[in-house]
Amino acid sequence: MKAVVCKEWGSPDSLSLEDVSSPRLKEGHVKVAVHACGVNFADTLLIQGNYQVRPDPPFSPGLEVAGEVMACGKGVSGLMPGDRVMAVVSYGGYAEEVVVPAMAVIPLPPTMDFVTAAGFPVAYGTSHLALTHRARLKAGENLLVHGASGGVGLTAVEIGKHLGARVIATAGSTEKLKIAAAYGADHLIDYSREDIREQVKALGGADVVYDPVGGDVFEASLRCINWEGRILIVGFASGQIPRPAANLLLVKNCAVIGLYWGAYMWRNPGLMHQSLAELLSWYAQGLLKPHVSQTFPLAQARDALVELLERRTTGKVVITMR
Repeated sequence: MKAVVCKEWGSPDSLSLEDVSSPRLKEGHVKVAVHACGVNFADTLLIQGNYQVRPDPPFSPGLEVAGEVMACGKGVSGLMPGDRVMAVVSYGGYAEEVVVPAMAVIPLPPTMDFVTAAGFPVAYGTSHLALTHRARLKAGENLLVHGASGGVGLTAVEIGKHLGARVIATAGSTEKLKIAAAYGADHLIDYSREDIREQVKALGGADVVYDPVGGDVFEASLRCINWEGRILIVGFASGQIPRPAANLLLVKNCAVIGLYWGAYMWRNPGLMHQSLAELLSWYAQGLLKPHVSQTFPLAQARDALVELLERRTTGKVVITMR
């Protein structure tokens, strides 16, 4: 089978497309014929050896896939060959086949295609658990979403609006903010020419902040967070990991809350499945409209990662195999 392989830590240019052996099916696992794989910022960290999961090379990146079940290992129930599924993996998705623990495999709604499904679980799952389980977002609260046109940011806008929040979206251009507006953002801030702190304070401050960016954006958030507000740390797309000023946390009685979504698959899989089930129900009802801005064939996986790193994408980017 074909797979994109990382043989040494480095940039997307270090990846190669190779013929590799089909993965062996194991007890309690499912082999999936991959039709599409979502591309995530975490993939760029994974191939540099800077992600929470650090597999020994050679390996394939890729955290979420969609395809058809090829075979089920001993002890697997509720799934069978031919089932259309999405799956969350620690790595290995940039390949034509992958073997996944059965608990990480979720059947698809009949109306969901493979490209949509491949970009669904990480972005929507992250935003849903962050806003509902970690921040306990309430209807009527002000939700500030940074990177609001990106993979996770756009889903936070959409879910936050569905939960009844007043959504303030930030992004680096007018074009990107138009996408956030189309997904329900009430107020738009172009941080390339506007001051986040001043603009948010003029809008009444933020009760919950969704931050996949870090760096200066986090600092601005801390300066405009409301009393007993919650700042969600989702990632560090800026490349800068913030160090919160503890005195500001104290005087504002606010909280900085981490969200490492992938860890729920082994720490609390029931909660992750419950979250994804609710999201898929919303999708089936037409309440969510996933945005895939670009697709690339497997042979151009490096190009997909470069587009993501250079911030030329909106919503999700997906690699297709079949």
